[in-house]
Amino acid sequence: MRRAWLWLQPAAFTAFFLLIVCDISWAVTFPIPSLELNVETATSPEEVAVVLEIIALLTVLALAPAILILMTPFTRLVVVFHFLRQAMGRQSSPPNQVIIGLALFMTFFIIKPVATEIYDTALNPYLDRQIGYEEAFENAQLPIKKFLLVNTREADLALFVKGADMKKPNTRDEVSLIVLIPAYVISELKTAFIIGFVLYIPFLVIDMVVASVLLAMGMMMLPPIMISLPFKLMLFVLVDGWHILSGSLLKSFGV
Repeated sequence: MRRAWLWLQPAAFTAFFLLIVCDISWAVTFPIPSLELNVETATSPEEVAVVLEIIALLTVLALAPAILILMTPFTRLVVVFHFLRQAMGRQSSPPNQVIIGLALFMTFFIIKPVATEIYDTALNPYLDRQIGYEEAFENAQLPIKKFLLVNTREADLALFVKGADMKKPNTRDEVSLIVLIPAYVISELKTAFIIGFVLYIPFLVIDMVVASVLLAMGMMMLPPIMISLPFKLMLFVLVDGWHILSGSLLKSFGV
């Protein structure tokens, strides 16, 4: 009987609360807005232009993750941080959310001059109706190309120019983004792998020393990674690893 009463108490409270809410909703009527969607034939070139602008905006929003990953420093940063975590022997610390968040905000910091130039030369004049869509698009490409070209190796760029079966451009500025973006990505991956190799060396030395000491002491059943982790953390903290690594990554980009 007591158990049944314990079940009835929440039910009675819920019913009483619903009665109060219903009473208030019956006493006060709120206007409910309606939404109408109409599909009509465009009657002027301006209406067609607006529709095309909306389609272009939706396309850009759909491709935003790929743009963020492939056309910014995000690739190099997140790969280097991943190698750092692997070199320290930790699979989940720092967690992925921290690594991605740090790489994301460092990307915004590095790309800020490029974004400012795009806003000043393309977006702002276009919103003020000073230039058209095509001119704004061309103006926006220039700072992006400049950033990508500075951080792309000549060999990678030549590879994709040759693979595209296109006429060899007279200058680097004539290279299209279709060719430049994949060349930039593999250049970023190579640079990130080189930095990861350099990061691995001191931690690998610590692992080898600890493993040799444990083997000499006959403690073969004790995992060397568990013993070497404190020494790795101590080394990384003593040399101010985050400061050195972040500063080196920031200086490695040409903007």
